[in-house]
Amino acid sequence: MLTKRMINKKLIIIYLMLIFSLSLSRIIPHPPNFTPVISLAIIGPFLFGSLYLCLVCVLTSMLIADFFIGFHDGMFQIYLIITLICIMFNKFKKNISNINLIYFSFTGSVIFFILTNLGVWYFGDLYTKDINGLINCYFMAIPFFTNTLLSTVIFSYFIFFISIKIAKSQYVKN
Repeated sequence: MLTKRMINKKLIIIYLMLIFSLSLSRIIPHPPNFTPVISLAIIGPFLFGSLYLCLVCVLTSMLIADFFIGFHDGMFQIYLIITLICIMFNKFKKNISNINLIYFSFTGSVIFFILTNLGVWYFGDLYTKDINGLINCYFMAIPFFTNTLLSTVIFSYFIFFISIKIAKSQYVKN
């Protein structure tokens, strides 16, 4: 029989492993924007049952990774967008299903794409501050969107099914 203290230790270890894994996924070489960050922002409220725990896990892992890969001007904007995605999908945490994961992954990726590139255009100096510059900014970001979308779908399903398998194994054993 598991005691409450043992369960708390297990959960803390799981959260720390998740933070470490998420941080590592951003530090090790990978295709641009091919990380599980948005996936966890989508699945996290369902997985943790708590918006707060989701935000702590995702944002802490991002901060740790940014410490190693380097802090940058767009951090606040990206953290804010990831927070928005967590908050938005917290409202849908009871609607997670195989089919909805595709919609949620697409929606989360589109939100991230639109808002981050709007910030790149508005705050950066890479593009002219007119409609042509905005269109060019989004056009040049399409390869990043492809990676974001693919990684979000793949990692969402991976996280979802692994978490369900872990949960079922915990209930079957105890």
